[in-house]
Amino acid sequence: MSVFTSVSIPQLQVWLQDYAIGELVELKGISSGITNTNYFVTTADDKAAQSKYVLTLFEHNTIEELPYFIDLMSHLATHGIPCPRPITDKSGVSLHLLNGKPAALISCLKGQDVVVPNIKQCSAVGKVLAQMHIASLSFDVQANHHTHNPRGADWRIKTAAQVMPHLSAADQQLLQETMAFQAAFDTSQLPMGVIHADLFRDNVLFDGDDIGGLIDFYYACHDVLAYDLAIAVNDWCVEADGRLDESRLNAMLSAYQAVRPLSEAERDAWAGLLQIAALRFWLSRLYDQIFPQSGELTHAKDPNHFKNIMQHRIKPSAK
Repeated sequence: MSVFTSVSIPQLQVWLQDYAIGELVELKGISSGITNTNYFVTTADDKAAQSKYVLTLFEHNTIEELPYFIDLMSHLATHGIPCPRPITDKSGVSLHLLNGKPAALISCLKGQDVVVPNIKQCSAVGKVLAQMHIASLSFDVQANHHTHNPRGADWRIKTAAQVMPHLSAADQQLLQETMAFQAAFDTSQLPMGVIHADLFRDNVLFDGDDIGGLIDFYYACHDVLAYDLAIAVNDWCVEADGRLDESRLNAMLSAYQAVRPLSEAERDAWAGLLQIAALRFWLSRLYDQIFPQSGELTHAKDPNHFKNIMQHRIKPSAK
């Protein structure tokens, strides 16, 4: 979440005329994250009661690609998953253009993200992720959307080729070996469904140890369910050097499996899924560092963090 496309108060006032949410009180850019432009929007009704929303301008999606994400959030919210609910205008439409970019307004959830998660919080994330996977199965069946993972295996192959010339010899060797592992790693028989694909600590809001909501569903797609769990583990259950913290790991896995037990095939593939999940974010952070996008409030993240995680996920026999 960053500000790449500026929006002024007068521009937003005009844009909000079709929404029955009161008068604009405050517009504030959100600096965290690296993909879309986000603002906090505060409005007040005729009795001065205030409401808070998140305005997202999509920097890389066309307006035709976005109903999938909007419909998914609506579906999950209806099925009891704590996530933002898209706000519709007076005509029942959630997506509009703003400053030439597709834009949507969503509800603002309570709570804040955590920097150092505890065992109870990791357990809560495991539980809600499993609940989300189950709730999304009915959406996956009924939705006629293009849901492939935009950062799946093909993207990883393409991005690896783009960043490879810019890496040190040691990092080139590491990337080549990991891409060879990906090429041989078969996930075709693993259970699939809708995944969040980016359930990092900054995408979960907590009120104490209770989850206030899951946010930022704009990488959601149809992929391997256990891969989604691996992505979460690689952020929530790691030490600073990238090693897994066993107590937090066990808490998350136990809570997840109490809702949705992993199959034998998923358990057998678990180590490889952790490695591929680390590879995906090493590549995206390398790309953002090598080919930066301009923006008012942007934060490129250190790719070495996920390189370290990935190195710790490689099986000793594969080294």
